[in-house]
Amino acid sequence: MYCIVDIETTGNGIKGNRITEISIFKYDGNEVVDEFTTLVNPECDIPFFITGLTGIDNDMVRNAPKLEEIAPKILEITSGAIFVAHSVNFDYNVIKNELQLIGMEFSRKKLCTVRLSRKLLPGYHSYSLGKLCSSIGIPLSDRHRARGDAHATMLLFHKLLRTHDADTVFKSFLNARSQEITLPPSLPKSEFQKLPSTPGIYYFKDSKGTIIYVGKAINIKKRVLGHFYDKSTKEISLCSETAYLDFEETGNELIALLLESAEIKRHYPKFNRAQKRKIQQYAIFSYEDRNGIIHLAYNKINMAPNPLLVLYSIPECRAFMETLCESFGLCPKYCHLQDHVDTCSHFRIKNCIGICSDIGHLETYNERVGIAIRSLGEAKSDYVIKLKGRNPEENSFVLVQENLYMGYGYVPKDTPLFNQDNFEAYLTRQRNTLETQRIVEAYVRKSAKSVLSLKGEETYE
Repeated sequence: MYCIVDIETTGNGIKGNRITEISIFKYDGNEVVDEFTTLVNPECDIPFFITGLTGIDNDMVRNAPKLEEIAPKILEITSGAIFVAHSVNFDYNVIKNELQLIGMEFSRKKLCTVRLSRKLLPGYHSYSLGKLCSSIGIPLSDRHRARGDAHATMLLFHKLLRTHDADTVFKSFLNARSQEITLPPSLPKSEFQKLPSTPGIYYFKDSKGTIIYVGKAINIKKRVLGHFYDKSTKEISLCSETAYLDFEETGNELIALLLESAEIKRHYPKFNRAQKRKIQQYAIFSYEDRNGIIHLAYNKINMAPNPLLVLYSIPECRAFMETLCESFGLCPKYCHLQDHVDTCSHFRIKNCIGICSDIGHLETYNERVGIAIRSLGEAKSDYVIKLKGRNPEENSFVLVQENLYMGYGYVPKDTPLFNQDNFEAYLTRQRNTLETQRIVEAYVRKSAKSVLSLKGEETYE
C-alpha cells in the first residue's frame, strides 16, 4: 500500500515551514482506495510570493482546520503505507517536523518519484513534476495546489510501477541499507559512489554544472553524506539544487583547508557563506602601566598599538597567551587572562612566578616579558611544512617565504634530498590571503614538529 502525498506551505524553510494545504491519495498499486485533501490553517501569515505561486491566501485558510485537528487523519491514512512524493524528503520532513511540534511521532518508509523516474525513465532533460508530466503525457491541472500535484504524482507512480525492471528498482530503493532516499532527488547514485574516503575538497554542482558549494573533509564521502542527512533549511536547499559532485584529493587536512579557501574565492559559490565574510584580525601587544609593569594584552587590530602578533579570533588570542604564560612564567593577571582579581588563580596555569602578589620582583619579571616579546619576532619566516601525500608513494608540502603562503606541492617519497631551490618544480602556486595566513599560522602553532626552516642548510626529506 502506498500514500502519494503533496503539500503546500508558507515557504519558510523546513523547520519554519507551516502547511497550508495537504493532499493524500491512498493507492494499492492499481487504484485509489482513499483520499484526504484539505486546506490547513498555518496560524501565521502566508507570504505574498507564496500566494502568487499557489493562489492560497490568508482568507482561504482562515476557517480551515488547524494541523492538530487533522493530524489523526494523517496518521491513520498513512499508517502501514509507503510515503511517496515528488522530492519526497521535503514533504516528509515538513510533515514530520509539524507533527513533532504538537507532540506526535511520524515514521514511514519513503519513495521518491524524482529518483525513481531518473532510474526507470532515463534521458529526460528535466525531472521537475510539471516538465516530466508534459514530456510523458500525464495530465496535470491545478499546478502548485496539493491535490493537482498529488494526483499527477499518483499517475506518474502508476506508470513507474509498470515500467520494465520496476520490481528490482523498487526493492533496491526500499532496502534499509540503500542510500537512494538519503541522496538529493536530482543526484544520480553513481555521482556519490565515485567519492573517495580520503582527505580533500568536494564540490556540489547544479544541473548546469555550476559550482554551488565547496567543502573540505578528512573523509570526503562521509562528509558529503553528512550534508544529505542534515535537515537544516540551508542543507535542504543546497541538496535540492545538487545534480553533480566532484572532488580533489589532497592527502591531508591542511592542504584541504587551503584549497577550499582558494576555491571559494575563485568560484564564489552561492551556498558558501563563512569565508565570504570579512575576517576580523586581533593583535597581541604590550604596554607599561604606571607601576612600571609591562603587560601583554590582545584586542582588535585597530585598537592595538604596535602589534606584536596578528591572530584571528579571541579564543586563539587566549590560547596563545596561555602558552606564553606557561613558557615564560608570566602572570595571567598581567597577560589579561584574568580581570578584576588581586592575585592570579588561573585554572590551567599553575606555575605563575609573576608579580601579582610581590611587586618587588618587577625588574626580573619585566625581563621575562621582554624575552617573551623577542620570541615572537624570532618565528621562522621561510619554512616548509612536511605532510602526508595522497598515496604511500609521495609526500606533500606547504611552502612559506617571508611569512607569506606561497603554495603547496607533492613530491615522490624516493626523491633525494633537496633544498629550497628544488621546490619550484613541484610547487602549485597560490595566493596569500588573510584566510590562508590564518590557516597556516594556526597549523604551525599546533604542529611545530612538521615545520622545517629553509634558512641555512636544512633539507626536506
